[in-house]
Amino acid sequence: MQVLPHAAGPAAAPGGVHRVELAAACVVLSVRAFPADMTSKKPGRLRSLVARTGRVLGWAWRLLLILLIVDAFYLAVTWPDWAALTKGAVSKSRFIRDYEARVAEDKKLPRLRWQPVPLSAMPKHLTRAVILAEDGRFYGHSGFDLQAFREAMDYNFEKGRLARGASTISQQTVKNLFLSSSRNPLRKWHELVLTWGMEQHLKKHRILEIYLNVAEFGRGIYGVQAAAQAYFGVNVESLTPSQAAELAATLPGPTKHNPATRTRFFDKHAAKILSLLQRYPGDAADTVNAPGGGPAPALEAIRDENGLAPVEDRSFGPDRP
Repeated sequence: MQVLPHAAGPAAAPGGVHRVELAAACVVLSVRAFPADMTSKKPGRLRSLVARTGRVLGWAWRLLLILLIVDAFYLAVTWPDWAALTKGAVSKSRFIRDYEARVAEDKKLPRLRWQPVPLSAMPKHLTRAVILAEDGRFYGHSGFDLQAFREAMDYNFEKGRLARGASTISQQTVKNLFLSSSRNPLRKWHELVLTWGMEQHLKKHRILEIYLNVAEFGRGIYGVQAAAQAYFGVNVESLTPSQAAELAATLPGPTKHNPATRTRFFDKHAAKILSLLQRYPGDAADTVNAPGGGPAPALEAIRDENGLAPVEDRSFGPDRP
């Protein structure tokens, strides 16, 4: 019996040759798609990404620096004449002038009511009511109440929305005097810078005097004298403690909650302020957190997006009852 030699080569297994060629082709494609030095190229790509990111950040910083320089120049050119604000009758604020312009265009708007009066003409219970309602630490801070800011942030975080602000009387005065009602970050930045400048040049009593003469108390009603005449038919010096509390309760939402609308919130707010005035009579509330004044009560207005100000009765100072 003849034994055939073992078949080899293409003639013996033509299908096997094709499989070998296919495998070889796959290897070649794999090598081309995933080169051996792939891992060495990854750091290069990463370095390129980092470099591009660095260039973008560099240009962003340059742009920010240019904007800051331009804004500093703008503030320098428009910087207020603080010396002119230290004495004399209070002038019309930016808000008042804006309202005048609106009235000129829309005759349906209520006429402007505004008549500045000196702080000496305002009864003590009025100034105390406003300080208690708007800025309990007014005489103790330098324009910014960091403790109120922290409390506002905690409150907003707890509520899950922007429900409470921490603007001081000084900040509100600056906003009314020089700025618009917009809420953009640039306006807020200008408010901070101008508040610092005002606190460096004006005494607290003068800041309070300006604020009480330019604050809005209703549509077209600016200042405590106009508010006293519009709502109660009396001059500011004749306001009773109850009427003073009502004017202070008007400040958080003057067009919605005032002695004319008599909303439920307004009545509650005014009653709370009057209660504090009666509980802490005399000069106790005039020295709220003033140097050497000791602990005193404070009533904080809490603003939300609707202009409401839920009232919280708190005491600030080293000893809390």
